[in-house]
Amino acid sequence: MYASDAQIIPSFQFGVKGGMNLTSVSKSGTFATNNNAGYLGGVWARFGALGLNFQPELYMTGKNVEIDGIKRKFTSLDVPLLVGAKVGAFGFGARFYTGPVVSFAINKDQSFSSAAGSATNLEYKNQNFAWQVGTGVDIRSLSVDLRYEAGLSKQNYGTGSTKINLFNLSLGYKLF
Repeated sequence: MYASDAQIIPSFQFGVKGGMNLTSVSKSGTFATNNNAGYLGGVWARFGALGLNFQPELYMTGKNVEIDGIKRKFTSLDVPLLVGAKVGAFGFGARFYTGPVVSFAINKDQSFSSAAGSATNLEYKNQNFAWQVGTGVDIRSLSVDLRYEAGLSKQNYGTGSTKINLFNLSLGYKLF
């Protein structure tokens, strides 16, 4: 067993990921049976030692939701900040993690540059906050993650507002 595989000594990993999400929208914030598939793609980093890790990510997400019978699409730049634990060795292992995520709306009445400007100026009025919990499996350079994201803030759409809850299933590849 290599020390870095067991995360006894500090380690750093960086990779790319892509996948799909199933969204549900409910005015009460509960998960509904009406799901619409979306996508996600981006990068992740993992800093770990002694079996614990911190995993910040940055990915583009397309979310398809239905509100009051009307299908809506929007794109956001999501930034999860996850903490967790990993067990395993020799390039194989399981991870468990949780943490906050902020979603910066890109096409909901603002462009990518205005969304980035809102973030750097601490103007979060059009942003969404959520909490993720999930698990993952690592097989050498590949990883598979399954997460649930619970919306903490409400998104405004037309005359109403609602929380967004979703499941993410993604495949990642460790570049180094």
